[in-house]
Amino acid sequence: MLKIPLLFRKLYALTSVFCLSAREIPVGGQAVIEGVLMRGPTSWALAVRAPEGGIWSRKWDARPWNSSFPWNLPVIRGLATMGEMLVTGFKAISLSAQVALGEEEKIGPLELVATFAVAILGVVGLFIILPVWLADLGVRYLGVTQFWGHILEGLTRAAVFVAYIAVIGLWKDIARVFAYHGAEHKTINAWESEARMDKETVSGYSRIHARCGTSFLLVVVAVSVVVFAVAGHGTIIWRIGSRLVLLPFVIGISYEIIRWCSRNRRIGRALMAPALWLQYLTTREPDPGQIEVAISALDLALEGEAGKTASSGGE
Repeated sequence: MLKIPLLFRKLYALTSVFCLSAREIPVGGQAVIEGVLMRGPTSWALAVRAPEGGIWSRKWDARPWNSSFPWNLPVIRGLATMGEMLVTGFKAISLSAQVALGEEEKIGPLELVATFAVAILGVVGLFIILPVWLADLGVRYLGVTQFWGHILEGLTRAAVFVAYIAVIGLWKDIARVFAYHGAEHKTINAWESEARMDKETVSGYSRIHARCGTSFLLVVVAVSVVVFAVAGHGTIIWRIGSRLVLLPFVIGISYEIIRWCSRNRRIGRALMAPALWLQYLTTREPDPGQIEVAISALDLALEGEAGKTASSGGE
């Protein structure tokens, strides 16, 4: 039985892995504890493998945060989307933990707030403060210019992110989550191709998806190099503060880049190649049971959408 500490679940949620489909009916997904979360046009659906072997599922309405003014404006819509994904991701991970781990893992409101705060501090420390501090040491003691200091900061942030993913992936329990991530990608890739949605067919599709949230996070790292350089090179306190203030702007720009790449597939895939390679760390080859869970989640998310459920895929 999985015993993933709550803090690691929350850190995972903050770097969670959603992907958005380019098919006529938009879908997306995220791996959770022993399950998969899928989004259809109007619904979220969560499917989790219960300890007794069956598949537990739940469905709720999806009301896009970026569907109305001003949250549907360019750049701002990226922030709204990210906020929606984080909130929904936390909910899904908490629900999946309760189903997969049983009564002992129930989470109270105060514990949820506390672990969310700790997770936020962990992300800020790893991906904001640490890169700024190391870049500051480079400028101060290695004699690099401020320009190369910004490059060093960005490279450090990318290295920390990749190392974080690689290290947690060595943990057997997290590797199972990554296998569900692979199942989610295979299911969406098969659905986009209008393939037959059964375990055998879906297993033959790639576990890499062009619009995965892992790719988005690597784009955030690249964009941050340019945006943070514009903020100038003041004291270390100024640089940490400016990064925190500018981070929403970086997220918004990164979302627009991903959006553009998804609409210009050939050029976009070439530009996104390094980000796609990173998915070999954040996904694992799933087993048939994990694929079954992912198909169940997508089928439930699309239920009632003009009859276009996952199980009604093409031949």
